[in-house]
Amino acid sequence: MAEQAKHIVDLVSATSCAVIVAHPDDETLWAGGTILLNPDIHWTIMTLCRKSDPDRAPKFFKAIEQYGATGFMADLDDGPEQSPLKQTLIQQAVLETLPTSGFDIIITHDRAGEYTRHLRHEEVSRAVMALWMNRELHAAQLWTFAYEDGDKKYLPRAIEGADIIHKLPEEIFESKKRIITDIYGFASDSFEAKTTAAKEAFWRFGQN
Repeated sequence: MAEQAKHIVDLVSATSCAVIVAHPDDETLWAGGTILLNPDIHWTIMTLCRKSDPDRAPKFFKAIEQYGATGFMADLDDGPEQSPLKQTLIQQAVLETLPTSGFDIIITHDRAGEYTRHLRHEEVSRAVMALWMNRELHAAQLWTFAYEDGDKKYLPRAIEGADIIHKLPEEIFESKKRIITDIYGFASDSFEAKTTAAKEAFWRFGQN
């Protein structure tokens, strides 16, 4: 209860939060419980890839409905070769796709990603953090996901020393997992289903 109470205090004054991620499902894997626990907040969820994906895009918007959120998608390259993208291209996509530049809290990927390794996660983190630090995105706080996989030794899990960490109530965790399996369609033994975090963690950065 203490961990959950700490989380609620962190969000108690927030009315508008943005979750900016690389792919449809990232919002659920790493922060779905936080969104579900705070239904009174106006959530804006944006993914930078897969807008033209006929499979993943509709699933993303079905997940958005479950969250009672507003969703937006961009269509940056997400091919299997994962060629690096220019930071200016990613930043432009963020600014052009979001409906506004101001939120109470912005949540995004960590600079090191959530597992070893995914270039798009790392690139999106750098882009969002740069926009926030340069005050092109405005928020009192920026949170980044705090997970690691021990250099592929185990599935991604919450970093115990993160600034914000809490174990999800069972019913919230089950709702989050259903979004991964029933809406996104991942098998119960898939990497995504097994990675769905029952404990969510974030690094928190403030701005004067």
